[in-house]
Amino acid sequence: MSVRTRADLDQLPAYVAGRTVPGSIKLASNEVSEGPLPSAVAAINQAAGEVHRYPDMGVGRLTDALAAHYRVEPERIAVGCGSVALCEQLVQATCTAEDEVIFPWRSFEAYPIITQVVGAKQVPVPLTGEHALDLEAMLAAITPATRLMFVCTPNNPTGTLLRKAELAAFLDRVPEDVLVVLDEAYFEFVSDPDAPDGVEITRERRNVASMRTFSKAYGLAGLRVGYAIAPPEVAAALRKVIIPFSVNALAQVAAIASLEAQDELRKRCANVIAERERVHRELVSLGYEVPETQANFVWLPLGDRTADFNEHCLQNRVVVRAFVGEGARVTIGRPEENDAFLAAAKSFV
Repeated sequence: MSVRTRADLDQLPAYVAGRTVPGSIKLASNEVSEGPLPSAVAAINQAAGEVHRYPDMGVGRLTDALAAHYRVEPERIAVGCGSVALCEQLVQATCTAEDEVIFPWRSFEAYPIITQVVGAKQVPVPLTGEHALDLEAMLAAITPATRLMFVCTPNNPTGTLLRKAELAAFLDRVPEDVLVVLDEAYFEFVSDPDAPDGVEITRERRNVASMRTFSKAYGLAGLRVGYAIAPPEVAAALRKVIIPFSVNALAQVAAIASLEAQDELRKRCANVIAERERVHRELVSLGYEVPETQANFVWLPLGDRTADFNEHCLQNRVVVRAFVGEGARVTIGRPEENDAFLAAAKSFV
């Protein structure tokens, strides 16, 4: 007789990370090619000699730094081991087996995995024909069992963005006992002045949480640190279900140093935005359908051609993130990396 595990896990899709192929350009995981900010590297090096000590389990210094940066009370902040861990904590803190989690699809692929692992019920809502979140359909999916809604903006992997008015109208119609989580992992890359700011929305609405990360623009993907700004009772519940010591010491000092380097961050993001616009423009000129994007990637809805496109890019030593049968997501890298991808895209056409 073998050990019994949960039977429903047999049908659970595995999270698929972007591939790393030695000798190839990796544009598959939405990492920033420039690496961590220099001040963060210095902080990591200085703290490395203390890794024999446990980290601050309460993440006090980083919480205080985030509170000062956003001008919010520390009680409204919860820090986790990347935003994906916070996603899981949010489901754990709000849902039982009888409750439902609504999320757009396709969107961040961890949403259905986390929901099933926790034991809640998944309610995926298809995107619009323009690869954007269908807010009307998400509202229609709400039932008395709904406890949590993930709203990813810019959406991963399509890059599409919600605007202030449409998000406000949506939130006005969500019941007050349903928590809406604005997943803003790519917020720092947004250039549209009509983009909503989730942190500001949390000041006005008691059923909204903003979730952000140091993995993307700040270049700390390998250290795993993200945070949520939420109503005090939600943040307190998140802190109750966190795995102890899950935010490591190097992550904490690197995040603090990164927060203090906003000039470096703005310059980096401006470079990414300029390259994003160039890549988008050139792909359109080649005849590709490319939705608007406000993230550090572009989405190519290639459908049945996705697998062939992925293989063609690999043959040209460029690694993209293929969602077979749907499309390919391509991270914006350095100019020379983007040039290599554009050359592959041109030869595929």
